[in-house]
This record gives sequence, C-alpha cells and structure tokens, in this order.
Amino acid sequence: MRVLGFGDNTVDRFVDRGIDYPGGNSVNVAVYARRLGADAAYLGVFGDDALGGFLRTAIAAQGVALDHCVVRPGETGVSTLHVRDGDRVFLGWNGGGVTVREPFVLDGAALSYAASFDLVHCGVYAGTEDELPKLAGAGPLVTLDLSSEEEFRTPGYLDRVCPYADLVLLSCSHLDEAATRVVLADAVGRGAGLALATRGVEGAVVYDGRVTVSMPARRVAAPERVVDTMGCGDAFLAGFAVSLLRRGWSAGGRPDPGALQDALRAGTREAYRQCFVAGAFGCGRPAGEPVVDGG
Repeated sequence: MRVLGFGDNTVDRFVDRGIDYPGGNSVNVAVYARRLGADAAYLGVFGDDALGGFLRTAIAAQGVALDHCVVRPGETGVSTLHVRDGDRVFLGWNGGGVTVREPFVLDGAALSYAASFDLVHCGVYAGTEDELPKLAGAGPLVTLDLSSEEEFRTPGYLDRVCPYADLVLLSCSHLDEAATRVVLADAVGRGAGLALATRGVEGAVVYDGRVTVSMPARRVAAPERVVDTMGCGDAFLAGFAVSLLRRGWSAGGRPDPGALQDALRAGTREAYRQCFVAGAFGCGRPAGEPVVDGG
C-alpha cells in the first residue's frame, strides 16, 4: 500500500502548554498510514524558516518520505490552540504561510510521482483544489477532508471538488443524525464516490449512494486520561482508508457493506488511540514567538 499526503503542513502551537507540535491534515494522514504499515510520503511546500526545518525533521523521523517536496522563502503556517476538557480549541492561525500562499502545482514529473501511489489524500486548507482533476485523471484514489466549515459545503465548492474525490470526509459533530445523512447524500449526489462523516462521541457514518453504514464511537472509560483530540479525525480517515486498501479498494471501485463496516471499525480504533497522543503525533518542542492571527 502506498499513501501520499498532498497539500498542507503546519505547526500546531498549544499556547496552554507552550509547545509547538508538527501537523497538518495531509501530513497527519501520511504519518498515520505509515504507522499502519503503508509506504507513505508527503508532497507539499515548506517554508524556509526554522519552523519549516522543524517540520521536515519531525515528519521524516516518522518514516514518511519527503523527497519531492519544495522549500520556498517564507514563513511556515502556524495554528494556535489550547485544550479545554480534553478537546483542542482553535484560537487562530497565520493564514497557512507560504504553503497556502504559494501552493504546490503538479507538473508532469510531480503528477507521475503522485500517480505511483494507491491513494492521495488532500485537505481543504492548502489551496490545492485545482490539482484534484489532475490527480483523479492520473489513476490513484483521491480522498479529501472537507472539514466542518460551512464555506467548504456550499453547492459551488462541492461541485468543484466532489467529482474528483473517491472519498470525502466531513466533520459533523455539530449535526444530528438526520442532518448528517443529508450532508452525505449531497456530497455523493455531487460526485463523491463515498462520503464519510465523523460525529465525535456519536460515532461515524458512511454512505456510498446506495448503502448507509454506521458505527458507534469507542468511549474513553476515564475522560481525564485524554491528552487532546488533535488529529482524531485524520486518524479515523487513515484507519478507514488503509482498511479499505487492504480489501482491494481501487479507483472506480465500490467497497461492499462488509468492507465499509470493517473500515469504520478500524477508523474508530485509530481515533480512540489518538486521544492519548499529545498533538498530532508528538515530537513537540518549546513554542516560539506568538503568531499574529491572519485568519
């Protein structure tokens, strides 16, 4: 199995701890896939500042290949947050830095490299939407995290990205079950192969256009043991996708209900495990100077 994270990298600055952790949706999925036995890599733009170097070192230490990444003059993206009752609460960000300002564009060589993977995962915070048609046309499975933000759920945005995604992930912890199913049906109706919703303590639901499969969350026996929830959604996605890859999922294929049930179970397990990890995958260091909120 070969999994590529394409797009964003960032530093997650926990102001209550005074610690910077490496992260980013695309980075996290690649790291988690690697931990699950996949051959994983990350492709994106790093800033040339000290934080960019910190990120590159931390990601490479997880066994994730960075051979085709680009380093550009500019600052690294930084998100500021703190933990409240075990949950991470975002406070602001600096706009994503050079990674978002000058996003990676897939030329012929980079596209060939991406096409060598079984699955390419993208997120909505890296400004790489224009690259999705290229990826979809190149052959690998394409997964896309649509976040929980309403700006990424408008008809116009969904029509732009869903036709090129074999799986979209939506955070729906703020929605009831009925509203969640409407959101999933809308994403599939606009072209996504599968639509997966994570609902926090209410579990997860996946819809393929015909069948809906759900799975309850695994409860933490002692909530005070939770370190933070950073990366839980990314861990769920990685567990879900790697499970399907092991069952032979490929572009244009439709997993059977049994495979979807197993994938939900795997995602639930990985999200549970992530609750006991500091930051996305540890590797923290003392925080630098405060970041001006550019969001």
